[in-house]
Amino acid sequence: MPELIVDARILRRPPGRELVGAIAGRALALLYRLTGKSRYDDFRLEHVGGMPMLVTPSVFNPKVPRTGAFLAAQLDASRVSAATRVLDLGTGAGIGALFAARHARRVVATDINPEAVRCAALNALLNHLEHRIEVRHGDLFAPVSGERFDLVLFNPPFLIGTPRDDRDRAWRSLDVAERFAAGLAQHLTADGRALVLLSSFGDAGAFIAQFRAQRLEVRVIAERGFINETLAVFELRSPGRVLA
Repeated sequence: MPELIVDARILRRPPGRELVGAIAGRALALLYRLTGKSRYDDFRLEHVGGMPMLVTPSVFNPKVPRTGAFLAAQLDASRVSAATRVLDLGTGAGIGALFAARHARRVVATDINPEAVRCAALNALLNHLEHRIEVRHGDLFAPVSGERFDLVLFNPPFLIGTPRDDRDRAWRSLDVAERFAAGLAQHLTADGRALVLLSSFGDAGAFIAQFRAQRLEVRVIAERGFINETLAVFELRSPGRVLA
C-alpha cells in the first residue's frame, strides 16, 4: 500500500465530520456518565466476543473505548495458529492475550501497570486459559528481552504527554511510538509481524512516522469508521525479512 494512502486512511476525515464527531463525543461522554460506563475505579464485568472479562480499578476497559475489542476481533484462525508465538504488549485486562490464546499454545502478555498484570491473570483464569497465557510486569519489550515472537499485538496510548498515574499510561506517553518502533524488529521472528491499533482520536501520525523511520513494512488490514472516530489495524513487518 502506498504511504500516502496509509496516511489518508487513518488521519483524514470527510468534510464536516469534525463537528459531528465533537458533538457525538460529548453525547457519548454524557451517556457513559449516566450509565456508569465512565467509571474506571470500580469493578466491572464485561463480555467481549462471548468471553467474560473482569475489569478492575485503574485498568483500561477494552470495551468502552472500542479499541481493544476491535483489535481482538482480528485474531482469528487465519492469523493465529497453534504454532504462533504471541506477545501482547500493554495487555490491560488481557483481551488481546485471551483472543490469541484461543488458537495459540503460548501467549506472553505484558503491562507496565501492576494492576493490569493482576487483572489479565485473573481473566486468564476466568476463561480457563491460564495454561496458555503468561503475564509479566514491565515496560514495553523489557519483560521479553532476548525473545522473539511470530505475532506482536499492541493497542498503544494514543496521546502524547506525561501520564498522571498508572491508569493514564493506557492513554498517554511521551515516547512510546519511538521506543516501540525501534525495538520491534529485534523481537520478531524472520517472518513475524505486529498488529497495531491506531485511532484518529490520537496522534496516529507520530506512530506512522516512526514506523517509516525504522523502515518497517506497513499496511492496513482492517478499518472501521464511527461518527467521532476512525480505527485502523496496521500490520508491520521487519525490513528485509526472510520469507519461508
